[in-house]
Amino acid sequence: MKGTHNIRLRDLIDRIARLSAAGEWTDVLNPAQRSVLSYLARANRFSRAPSNVADFMCTTRGTTSQTLKALVAKGLIALQRSSSDKRSISYDVTEAGRLLLNTPSDLDETLDALSAKDAKALQTSLEATVREVLNRRGFRSFGVCQTCRYHQSTKDGRTCDLLKVPLTDAEATELCHEHEVA
Repeated sequence: MKGTHNIRLRDLIDRIARLSAAGEWTDVLNPAQRSVLSYLARANRFSRAPSNVADFMCTTRGTTSQTLKALVAKGLIALQRSSSDKRSISYDVTEAGRLLLNTPSDLDETLDALSAKDAKALQTSLEATVREVLNRRGFRSFGVCQTCRYHQSTKDGRTCDLLKVPLTDAEATELCHEHEVA
């Protein structure tokens, strides 16, 4: 049987998720669309394919496809075809999408008000929790590039040793579907 503190923690996590989702309903977006838009804005160039989005969202390819189509129709993301393989597609967030994401939610403002110490403690606890759930379910971490075991930073610049490509400083702070904890 679960301990009382576990039940309370689960209730709090669930409540925050529901409050966040309820606050994300707008005339323009539903919570799933906002989550996908937010992911695409933080994902690196290797992680914006529909299959990567579906994996990050822990949903089916069909559900993700419908969400992506809705975001394209709203002008918040743009479909990009690979120049080397016309079957391969990815998505970029448009200026309109970035403007929409820059509007802080109640949760954003609440988190911004936390002390640095409380924010760090919460982040550390939540990262450990997410990591463990992902491990138990066999899902990928989708971590920030610079925390990946393949990320290399030298005097000559940054590279991804897995993909054997140079990285910009900005890409080092983006989410990657190839991420493995260092």
